[in-house]
Amino acid sequence: MRPPYLPARRRALAALSVAFLAPLTRAAGQADATSILSRYGAAPEFQGIDTWLNSGPLTIAGLRGNVVMVHVWTHGCINCIHTLPHVVQWHEKYRDRGLTVVGIHTPEFAFERDTGNVKRAVERHGIRYAVGQDNKFATWNAYGNRYWPTAYLVDRSGELVFKHAGEGLYEETERTIQLLLA
Repeated sequence: MRPPYLPARRRALAALSVAFLAPLTRAAGQADATSILSRYGAAPEFQGIDTWLNSGPLTIAGLRGNVVMVHVWTHGCINCIHTLPHVVQWHEKYRDRGLTVVGIHTPEFAFERDTGNVKRAVERHGIRYAVGQDNKFATWNAYGNRYWPTAYLVDRSGELVFKHAGEGLYEETERTIQLLLA
């Protein structure tokens, strides 16, 4: 059943998330991490980020040698909020093994543009990784992004190898992180 309070775009996102899962799962219902790696080309650089929280400015080129998770989110999105505990946990669990998580906060509504609101959300959710405030949608557009939330994984050579829009696929995402760190 679809909750009636979710805007049509968010209901569409949930439907797309389910559609993305179908081709990625085996008959037994489990995806193999190697089966969901793709080659999308070089990861785009972060663009138009005026404010960085929890770090100085970052670049994809400067992060080469690390596995990078780029997590596009906004603090007013319930789907994004549901993904944050997983992303925070992956940061804590794998940062010493070479995973760098970069949150890209791209606002859907005007109140989400306010840096003070973003700072409070970062604190509230226990986010200790870098968060770039993408109020101009420049990084969003560079990645060709369309949905909140979306997770991208970049391998150590700087190539984009995984993307997932919406909630779910947590076990498969973590196995892909482990594969890329191995």
